[in-house]
Amino acid sequence: MNAPAGAVTRPVAALTGGTGFLGRAIAQALTEAGWQVRLLVRSAPLHPQLEHLPLDLVLGELADRVALARLVSGADIVIHAAGLVKARNTAAFLAVNRDGARRVAEAAAVAPGAPGFLLISSLVAREPGLSDYAASKRAGEEAVIEVLGSRPWTVLRPPAIYGPWDREGLAMLRLASGRFAPAIAAPEPRIAMIHVRDAAAAVRAVSKGELRQQTWEISDARTDGYGWRELLGRIGSALGRQPRPVPLPDVALRMAGAVSDGLAALRGEAAIFGRGKAREILHRNWSIDPGRQIPSSIWQPGIDLDAGLRETVDWWREISRHAA
Repeated sequence: MNAPAGAVTRPVAALTGGTGFLGRAIAQALTEAGWQVRLLVRSAPLHPQLEHLPLDLVLGELADRVALARLVSGADIVIHAAGLVKARNTAAFLAVNRDGARRVAEAAAVAPGAPGFLLISSLVAREPGLSDYAASKRAGEEAVIEVLGSRPWTVLRPPAIYGPWDREGLAMLRLASGRFAPAIAAPEPRIAMIHVRDAAAAVRAVSKGELRQQTWEISDARTDGYGWRELLGRIGSALGRQPRPVPLPDVALRMAGAVSDGLAALRGEAAIFGRGKAREILHRNWSIDPGRQIPSSIWQPGIDLDAGLRETVDWWREISRHAA
């Protein structure tokens, strides 16, 4: 249907993964910036962050090429944010994080209007040998770049994302909520962080500019990251307590990951924490690579860690009250 004469036509962003933690924030940020967001969904989203947004919904999934063609047709940009963060095995990770990314890129490559393509990857893609998840995220990047070739694309690699509504990330809050907290032995890992709204703002900023066939890393203002003890201390401060660090040798974390994997296998479930995640945590350098840092002329972070953690803790306490 044609727009009425004189009507302002909003740019269209085709978004996958829009019902996830980061995806919901992206949908909000784009809508607030004047985009019409077209969302690939299995069913109508009921999440409180989405229910009041004027979204165009396309029913389908990453394996549905017909739905993907509808999703990207006439879009100004395709933003692929869908992905698995936990899976039962390597094949399950690759089926979504590599093959799903490839199918979305293939749909975008032949879509009318030649939309640009923005892939939301992860900083762990920098170290694909650490885990099945990391390998699948790198494979997804490579698949998209192979399919799109000389067409406009950009890859964004966020680090650890936190903020309200992140139920998978509650483990770190719980670690710092007691009298004692495990502290990884020296040399401590350096862990870059970013608030979910800042990550969504980076996506919005890149979407409105020229895609440059570039892989960029994003974080808060501390691009060198935070030491493990510092991170626990800041979380503790947001909680109103200071847990005592208890040194934890690397082998203990690896053993805990193996036990978690074993228990998950017995239950027939996928665990967010396992041997692969333990290797990711123990990797000593998750700071931002200066050579891949997103230019400040395009985007700069606006939320510092302490303020973001206080907001996250307030949300956690609120949902805990309702659950009690």
